[in-house]
Amino acid sequence: MKVLVVGSGGREHAIVTSVAKSPRVDKIYCAPGNAGIAALAECVPIGAMEFDKLVAFAKEKEIDFTIIGMDDPLVGGVVDVFEAEGLKVFGPRKNAAILEGSKAFSKDLMKKYQIPTAAYENFTSAQEALAYLETAKMPVVLKADGLALGKGVLICSTLEEAKAGVKEIMEEKKFGDAGNTMVIEEFMTGREVSVLSFVDGKTIKIMSSAQDHKRALDGDQGLNTGGMGTFSPSPFYTKEVDEFCRKYIYQATVDAMAAEGRPFTGVIFFGLMLTEEGPKVLEYNARFGDPEAQVVLPRMKNDIMDVLEACVEGRLDTVDLEFCDNAAVCVVLASDGYPVAYEKGFEITGLEKFEGKEDCFCFHAGTKFNEAGTLVTNGGRVLGITATGADLKEARAKAYEAADWVSFENQYMRHDIGKAIDEAE
Repeated sequence: MKVLVVGSGGREHAIVTSVAKSPRVDKIYCAPGNAGIAALAECVPIGAMEFDKLVAFAKEKEIDFTIIGMDDPLVGGVVDVFEAEGLKVFGPRKNAAILEGSKAFSKDLMKKYQIPTAAYENFTSAQEALAYLETAKMPVVLKADGLALGKGVLICSTLEEAKAGVKEIMEEKKFGDAGNTMVIEEFMTGREVSVLSFVDGKTIKIMSSAQDHKRALDGDQGLNTGGMGTFSPSPFYTKEVDEFCRKYIYQATVDAMAAEGRPFTGVIFFGLMLTEEGPKVLEYNARFGDPEAQVVLPRMKNDIMDVLEACVEGRLDTVDLEFCDNAAVCVVLASDGYPVAYEKGFEITGLEKFEGKEDCFCFHAGTKFNEAGTLVTNGGRVLGITATGADLKEARAKAYEAADWVSFENQYMRHDIGKAIDEAE
């Protein structure tokens, strides 16, 4: 079969890598892709938001199955456009992708269906938000309602910080239109865990847990990023936590979306906080996480195409989802200055050492070939160096060892990815 993957980051490279393992697939295209993806798929210069061009390409090449990796096209309704043309596509429709597209919607959904989450209020007026803060207990969390590349969340310890945050999100529009509506949420404490799931509208199958590191610098300092590294599974995601979430969160979310006339097909990413009162939902995403996909997908035993097709065809209940009894760690190599301002175009060396390795992966996030055919940096997050091991400590040691194989000017990374592993003992 012929498969098209839409997207250009490390997540899409991980998806393409999994698809390439399927004996059912004989040709992969990726739009627009990147330099790493080009080794496995034919990259085509069509942007993720160019829906008409994507559909025309899928028809021209007689694509059997399309996988949407990114959030923007999903929230924009790309699945509806493909389905209207009779094309088989994996991902939620526009009315279901709102689960990620609007934090205000998802918070209201959780309140209505009694899914555990932090107390909150939604605001469309900066003045009303500022007035509310005068009586709010600090710290608080401010969230831009719409998509903001995983960065539209501000944790404010003081009233002054919170007021400055409202100005930043709602008045200065730091995150663009995503800040037209804002959620003010109680600050929760505890361990964060990410859990990805496959959903076919009614049935949900849980993937292995993971934990992301959002802050740019060691010790969880610096600005929020799209993710500087991750590990899977989380030692804090216990059997008891899993049982609670299955009972009160996972199926409840799928049922709530169906009850709202928004049946969800695709991947639901549950961002959880393990509080003293029990697990609560921090956020939902409507697609594979990035960099969570880079540590979860390499551990999946199933042929990914079997699972994705079962989701689209509404028969996920027939799939026995299995993961290896091992661990994976991803360390992101970024461009210095990310997530604010950084230079691009630096030559990347050392990637030949990954060839033939079955336990080390180099997922490309921001790379391209320049006019001379040289592999160069082309983004804030450049590479996701991922390794698998018998346990988390072995995987982490191998990931950092592999990270040393790679070199490019302006490179930086966090040196404490997976530090929580030590604290779990």
